[in-house]
Amino acid sequence: MNTKITIPDTELTFHPLGLGTVNAGLAWDGADADRIFDTFVDMGGNLIDTAHVYSDWVGPERARSERVVGDWLERSRKRSRVVLVTKGGHPDMTVENPDPHISRMKKADMVSDLDSSLRQLRTDYIDLYFYHRDDTAQSVGELIEVMEEFRRQGKIRYYGCSNWTTQRMREAEVYCREKGYRGFVANQALLNVGYKYMNPLDDDTLVYADPEMQQYHREHPGNLLMPYMGVCSGYFHKYTAKGADAVKGSAYDTVGNRKTAERIKELCKKYNATVTQAVLGFFGQQDFACAPLYGPKNAGQVEEAMRTFEIPFTREDYDV
Repeated sequence: MNTKITIPDTELTFHPLGLGTVNAGLAWDGADADRIFDTFVDMGGNLIDTAHVYSDWVGPERARSERVVGDWLERSRKRSRVVLVTKGGHPDMTVENPDPHISRMKKADMVSDLDSSLRQLRTDYIDLYFYHRDDTAQSVGELIEVMEEFRRQGKIRYYGCSNWTTQRMREAEVYCREKGYRGFVANQALLNVGYKYMNPLDDDTLVYADPEMQQYHREHPGNLLMPYMGVCSGYFHKYTAKGADAVKGSAYDTVGNRKTAERIKELCKKYNATVTQAVLGFFGQQDFACAPLYGPKNAGQVEEAMRTFEIPFTREDYDV
């Protein structure tokens, strides 16, 4: 497996496993957070992913994850060692009945989110800033120009998109080429070892890295895929530990994924690997570059995940 990714035509170089922080402030904070972040950095990791909305669905604190990341950056003074990623423009999750279809991606929303993110993270700039969703009521030109303004102001270095369709990314690419802009350097979408056979998730605003999108990334290495939900919401962990009854009702629980689960068991035995390592090993066998995001619960899980890249998985291992 590659142990370093550089996005073409950028100054962004990082370990191919990104540290996801959706659990920050909920499952871990303070000294526990320090252990997680320090372990990650000490093992060669540097891509830290958060979002302004994490985890607003649990009150009363807002932007909780960014605050935890900012606390660590301030205590550790390791900002220069980190490629810092955050996202803005997510639908409001603090209302009584959150609706992911109600967009809040107007320029004023984005300015508010970014300025708040900078305060929470205790930093002057974001290395890679994402639109967390898309708003097809706005043209790609309108949305790109907001990001370009942030870049010119020095608030962000580069920008990307999350949960955009391939067609919208192509439209943005054309617009940026006409304007002479670098454009999107990364895209976050759902991809994992169980994706091929899974049923749709309840949130239909999430976008899957389907074959069309995968082909787009083969053709456009300057737009790096950063897959989320990399460990399939724990489906294969539960199946392996407790059997089929433990995963009934999961969107991943299909005939195809039960076969995949048996293959994961075989890989664990073949390589003396853990389920986490066998599941994450899938990403290193793609024929396009990708940097999956992994959200740990403790420092031990960080160590386990980072050691995935020492295991000689092959592409054939994942033929199911």
